[in-house]
Amino acid sequence: MGIFAISDLHLGFGCDKPMDKFGENWHNHADKIQNEWIRTITERDTVLIPGDISWAINMREATADLQFINNLPGKKIVVEGNHDQYWWKSTKKLNETYDSTLFLRNTHVMCEDFAICGTRGWNCPGYSDFTAHDEKIYEREVNRLKISLDSAVKAGASQIIVMIHFPPTINEMESGFTELIHSYPVKMVTYGHLHGQEFDASIRGIVNGVEYILVSADYLNFSPIQIA
Repeated sequence: MGIFAISDLHLGFGCDKPMDKFGENWHNHADKIQNEWIRTITERDTVLIPGDISWAINMREATADLQFINNLPGKKIVVEGNHDQYWWKSTKKLNETYDSTLFLRNTHVMCEDFAICGTRGWNCPGYSDFTAHDEKIYEREVNRLKISLDSAVKAGASQIIVMIHFPPTINEMESGFTELIHSYPVKMVTYGHLHGQEFDASIRGIVNGVEYILVSADYLNFSPIQIA
């Protein structure tokens, strides 16, 4: 039994949104994900998916993408990405619909010896175009992460894995996200959102005793990576 991670699947079975324009490596990327997933993941494994699952703009368009993920081996735990906000309306209904996929918001779930916590996240203060609107969303997402972490600690968790879609910091500056992460028993942080040349701007490796792991699908060559 292992814990794996991969984000930014950017599926589009229910809408016309090919990914090839973002690079040749994205050609037939859904097939690559499926093949690598089946090669790597067993039914006893858990895969964390930190957001940007689907290009869909409503539940009708998202259904084929979500069913594709649900049918893959293993248990899946998902947090929302910025592109998922259009179809992700009712977390309760999503969790009632898909039997091997858990949609995580404002809580935690136990997996092996770890509590899995997370939220979507947002751009952090320090970005050149950070606005008052960004500040509002950022503060809300910091609070959502705190709610998730508090639920894990209250349940007695001593080891936490955080999954967040956006990078939790810019240029390794302290942020509301990293302040929380370093104040709780967090062992690892998985995140995505970054692509191509943006990889160099990511936080990777061990910082203040926490391992930061970039898991964007194209960064991983579309193959889930084992993290525990």
